[in-house]
Amino acid sequence: MRCAGCSVTETAIYLGCAKSNVSVIMTAYKKCGNVTPGKHNSGQKRKLTDRDKRVLTRIVARKRKQSLSQITSEVNSHLRNPISARTVQRKLHASNLYGRVGIRKSLVTARHALQRPQWYRTHRQWTQQQWQQVIWSDESKFTLFQTTGRVYVWRTPKEAFAP
Repeated sequence: MRCAGCSVTETAIYLGCAKSNVSVIMTAYKKCGNVTPGKHNSGQKRKLTDRDKRVLTRIVARKRKQSLSQITSEVNSHLRNPISARTVQRKLHASNLYGRVGIRKSLVTARHALQRPQWYRTHRQWTQQQWQQVIWSDESKFTLFQTTGRVYVWRTPKEAFAP
């Protein structure tokens, strides 16, 4: 309507909007040639490229028991501009990797798996009296590994019971 020669007031009344809206839209049209806002590049630039994100997930896949601060320092050694631990955590969560307590389970190696049937075969013929000579240690706490506390690992929700 404005290009056809109508006034701002006539155009606003016809469209049922404010005169200021018509003025702003016409100014943008004259300046840019279109009326859509040019805000497609607004906001802060991305700190990590797609390649950096892949490097981050590879670092975590290689060493799943690293702490967030260790992962952050290793990632920052690959980058020109350092990023915060919170940014690393957000990117890991976006990749479906979360810091979770590792499931407590006994370590069964291939050798242990082979020895179990052998142990069963040698002990299945034992009598009641022989089993009474065994000292059962179910009331004592033994530490088989270095840590007695919780171990955190970076994993996806589906990997909870993976070795």
